[in-house]
Amino acid sequence: MTLPFRSAQVVIQGAGPVGLACSIWLLENHPDLQVILLDKNPQDDSFLSSADDRGIAISEGSKQLLENIHAWVKEAPTIHSVHVSHRGHFGQTLMSKDEIGQKALGHIVRYRDVVIALRHQLRRMQMNSVNFIWEFDFSDNIELQQLSSEACLIHADGGLFHEQSAKDVRKDYGQSALVGSLEVSNVSPDMAWERFTEEGPIAILPHHQGHDFKNFVWCASKKTIEQLIQFDDTTFLLKLQEALQMPIGKLNKVLHRKSYPLGLNIKKNIVSDREVWIGNAAQTLHPVAGQGLNLGLRDAYTLANALAFFYARPDQHSVQKLQQTLHQYQQQRQRDRDATIRVTDLMASVFATNAFPFVLARGLALSALQWIPPLKNQLARQMMFGQR
Repeated sequence: MTLPFRSAQVVIQGAGPVGLACSIWLLENHPDLQVILLDKNPQDDSFLSSADDRGIAISEGSKQLLENIHAWVKEAPTIHSVHVSHRGHFGQTLMSKDEIGQKALGHIVRYRDVVIALRHQLRRMQMNSVNFIWEFDFSDNIELQQLSSEACLIHADGGLFHEQSAKDVRKDYGQSALVGSLEVSNVSPDMAWERFTEEGPIAILPHHQGHDFKNFVWCASKKTIEQLIQFDDTTFLLKLQEALQMPIGKLNKVLHRKSYPLGLNIKKNIVSDREVWIGNAAQTLHPVAGQGLNLGLRDAYTLANALAFFYARPDQHSVQKLQQTLHQYQQQRQRDRDATIRVTDLMASVFATNAFPFVLARGLALSALQWIPPLKNQLARQMMFGQR
């Protein structure tokens, strides 16, 4: 099949959660829009049965966005409170949903569950969107020159840090993340822990299978992670308890350990001519604050609204107007992107050192968050809703 790129108004390269969500929001706002979604995956969902099953953080703001397009995941345990501390030093803070008047601070979902929910919803919308083309098993790279002069090319094909070429700002943290799940007992439900160590943070998070299970993300040097992944289960659990040094409950069994390298990869200008980059194609973050997918969904939501408004006014279509719309989008996203990137990078960098000035500064910072509620609430709301 030869795709009608010359007649398309929007082409989206990449059909992960951000690309799928962007397609849905575009069609929801403008069902007749001529959209082509280029998906490297097959049409059938069966490939997802062996796909990424790690638990990832979805903020309350992202949940609301996904609920509004009927793409929320049923198995999504809530986070009611988050305990943040760093091992061996003073300073800690506890964030609670009640302090900011929300039903939850966030949720934990499996990556593949999010993708399935979005795919199902997009199929339902496709039945009423006659100009929408969803092309599967597509691995070519599309160039702007293949499109009409009034078409927008959206790059949503980010991938993980180690899979990407360098962008304008690239930082290798010298760390890897070890992810998996734990069977536990006597561990508080609906609670998450972020425990900073000398080598990086350890997060213990709710799990979709219920209160007897937890997800974990252990960030440390690449050498340490390589060692941890080789340990037998008993030794690994002992190492985890030693690293945490806090009584959260009993850790009985570890399951499904996987690792991947960590880094920061940022495209400064996310708009060029009629091209725009969103999600991991625009910025890849350290998982310390669980903000990567949430930031990407806000990218997609804001961009879809801007483009739908532009294409709904055919009498004003021009290359200059489209470029102006995209540059306005970039300005809209700048504060949210900058704030989220700075906070994530600061936490990943400052908490992974034992130099005395940094130890003192982070202890004071955690104490300030605990004892100055407006400051804590402002940070919590940024993590939950961003600045969209």
